[in-house]
Amino acid sequence: MTGFRALLERLTLYLPVFLMGVLAMATYWLVRSTPTAEAPKAAAAVQHLPDYFMRGFAVKTFDDSGALKSEVSGREARHFPDTDTLEIDQVSIRSFDPQGRLTTATALRALTNADASEVQLIGSAQVVRAATQAADGVLQPALTFSGEFLHAFMNTERITSHKPVVLTRGADRFSADRMDFDNRARIVQLDGRVKGVLMPASRP
Repeated sequence: MTGFRALLERLTLYLPVFLMGVLAMATYWLVRSTPTAEAPKAAAAVQHLPDYFMRGFAVKTFDDSGALKSEVSGREARHFPDTDTLEIDQVSIRSFDPQGRLTTATALRALTNADASEVQLIGSAQVVRAATQAADGVLQPALTFSGEFLHAFMNTERITSHKPVVLTRGADRFSADRMDFDNRARIVQLDGRVKGVLMPASRP
């Protein structure tokens, strides 16, 4: 249990970095780029039909120095005026933090609300933080968070999934039927059939 608790403490240091920042950045431009639907001239039955498309798109953002901050691409994006949501197929996200550390996120489909406060990654969802070297020279292994469904609540800094998830950090691996991660409270709750494998640290 000591090893399990230590791993969860390490996870809380990285999950906020890539889950909150990357998903919010990934959807901000796309949501803001959708045109505002005109008010209907007469009452009509509400239909869940898209009013705006983007196909084969790729959007890049840069910092003040010209360095790449993020890149969002997808096969197709659709805006639905009845729910004011944006749906993206084959979404792929690359993001660099101020230290240049890379985080990638992919899914078969992504769904976000109007203000990007909620983002859902659906189907083969995966977020990967590349391995990095800490200031003290210690190598921080790559961290992967994957599942069929990931739901991020940006305003409350919370990530949930009601479907099986897998957390991998280096050679350590944990799986569970459900997950609830609260960044503000620094708590990761794994429910259902929880399994974990902790590999011994390699000796120099």
